[in-house]
Amino acid sequence: MKNERMLLLLQDKMNHLQRYLIRLGASRSDAEDIVQDTVYKGLLYMDSIPPDKFSAWLYRVALNRYYDLLRKSQRMEWLIEEPVAEEREVPEEILLRKEQRDEIERVMEALVPLYKQLLILKYELELSYREIASLLAMREETVKTYLYRARKSFQKKYGGLHDE
Repeated sequence: MKNERMLLLLQDKMNHLQRYLIRLGASRSDAEDIVQDTVYKGLLYMDSIPPDKFSAWLYRVALNRYYDLLRKSQRMEWLIEEPVAEEREVPEEILLRKEQRDEIERVMEALVPLYKQLLILKYELELSYREIASLLAMREETVKTYLYRARKSFQKKYGGLHDE
């Protein structure tokens, strides 16, 4: 029973890691490879990682592997998943949603990389300030400050698109 619970938690963490890497710009296959390698290393070194730091350790290793991949390939690809249309939606609503998502992606790409990373961790992966601070090796207050600045920067750039 305990092993089943651990496997479910690990699977959930793997899904979060993969989504995080994809949102940062990794292709789906690269994200899968990085997550598999990260989890393998996590299992190998599990005895030397404090249990309360294991999640942050996984994120840090995955992020470092992703940066290594970027340095090697010198490319950055953004994969934006197409929305699944519901049966009740009219084509205009689908088009408007896609346009809004495209605008948001353009604004996210224009942000400082740290701001983009913080917004993804907080609002897409729904991590707490404490989890983000642990993951990025920052103080919780610093995370809050940078997230505030990231939100303001996003709002300014997003508002600028609509003022044109």
